[in-house]
Amino acid sequence: MGASSPRKRSRQYKAAERAEFFRRLDRGGTIRAVAAELGLSPDTCYRWRHESGTSTARGVPRTYTAQDKAEFFRRLALNPNVSAVARELGFVRVTCYKWAHQTGIFTGKDVTAQREEFLGLRAEGLSRAQAAARVGVDKRRAQDWDKGIRQFYGGRVYPDGRVVRYGQAGILANVKTPRTAYTRGVPDDLQRLERPISDRYLSLEEREQIHDLHVRGDSVRAIARVLNRAPSTIGRELTRNTATAAGYLPYAAHRLAVSRRPRPRQGKLQVLAVLRGYVATGLDQKWSPEQISHRMVIDFPADPRMRVCTETIYQAIYAPDRTGLTRAAAPVLRCRRAARRPRRDPARRRSRFVELMVPITDRPAEAEDRTVAGHWEGDLILGTLSGSAIGTLVERASRYVTLVHLAHDHTAETVRDGLIATVNQWPPGLRRSLTWDQGAEMSHHASLRRATGIDVFFCDAASPWQRGSNENMNGLLRQYFPKSTNLSAHTVEDLHDVARELNSRPRKSLGWATPTERLRALLEPG
Repeated sequence: MGASSPRKRSRQYKAAERAEFFRRLDRGGTIRAVAAELGLSPDTCYRWRHESGTSTARGVPRTYTAQDKAEFFRRLALNPNVSAVARELGFVRVTCYKWAHQTGIFTGKDVTAQREEFLGLRAEGLSRAQAAARVGVDKRRAQDWDKGIRQFYGGRVYPDGRVVRYGQAGILANVKTPRTAYTRGVPDDLQRLERPISDRYLSLEEREQIHDLHVRGDSVRAIARVLNRAPSTIGRELTRNTATAAGYLPYAAHRLAVSRRPRPRQGKLQVLAVLRGYVATGLDQKWSPEQISHRMVIDFPADPRMRVCTETIYQAIYAPDRTGLTRAAAPVLRCRRAARRPRRDPARRRSRFVELMVPITDRPAEAEDRTVAGHWEGDLILGTLSGSAIGTLVERASRYVTLVHLAHDHTAETVRDGLIATVNQWPPGLRRSLTWDQGAEMSHHASLRRATGIDVFFCDAASPWQRGSNENMNGLLRQYFPKSTNLSAHTVEDLHDVARELNSRPRKSLGWATPTERLRALLEPG
């Protein structure tokens, strides 16, 4: 017999390696996974566990704390290699990849050079098909690159951060072979499915009706007549949204249609670097978006790509993250706003007053000629950041001023209570009318009228001249209460002192009489 081959000697492990194995295993995970992480033989690790007197029937899944997960993402921000970070922290690699995918972090292979070359060709003006052929990629990959979509195993990440995962029951994906397609994607919530968008789009009820008529054998044109839709709409619905071997199903068709709604598309300014550069240069030169849009037609008369409307430029300035511009472009606008002011539809605008306002046109005629005392004009002067206020009341005939102390705020309730306390101190002959602007602080005008007996009238919107005496008095009061100061710091006595001083000033409009003298003359009989 020939000599037998020498037996291969098994590796000798050190005590430190055995101790590290048990330390890692105690943190969680299977024996085989820990052995692979440490580069140990699984058989040796199973033997060590058996010799320790504990069961080896089932490994203990490792549990991770929120701090573990936060530390993983902190390290991942410094090193984008998920495997390296998992190795560095001693975490299970599969778990780390799962965390990354759940948050939409792209971990698949990216053909960086090809992608950059493709995007460069697109920026130069080549069509998607031409750029794809030049780089040598298929049409689907070129479409994803064009839209900024990144793929990972089992899903896709869109530029807006939306993540779509495949292999889960839920919505229907876009299908090329409807009869053999299957359900893919993520579940849609019920509100999104049932929310109507516009009468332009087929509703779930219309799709149920299409299904019933189609099963009955009605033609496309007959179904279109019943639903008052174009025949092409019905034909397109049956062609695109028949995604099962059972034929057209209304609920499956509706889910498929809903899944197609979010179609993130890059705008012209984001795709065309030349166009974006022209707009940015115009903004740097303090041109308005309208000037840029119309001058572009003169500078590039034969290039249809160099066209962008005024509204698109405004949207690019106010939402630069999606258009390729930067927020530095906002200050060049004449208004210098970095965001649009919200505007409501006038037809849907609600009055700030629960009870109807009485317009100034209904005010008694005697209030106009200033011959009868008791007709007042009112307003608020505001302090720092509109946080504090003082109520001002001016009698029209005498220019007599009364100040209302508002201790903490100037809400409708506080202003109403302050006015009630002030007006009820006057004699009945001085409670004829009160004219105010349309500020929200007077929304409780009805309860003020019931508590004091004074009629409240409101000026037209943006018409301060209809309360001219009050506006003039507010200017005089700023000598005592400057703007950008805390008005709540003044006491009731302080306000009385200021009012007394103003009412003692001779006024040119009164023939150099004082407001106190004129009011006394108006109230004296005869």
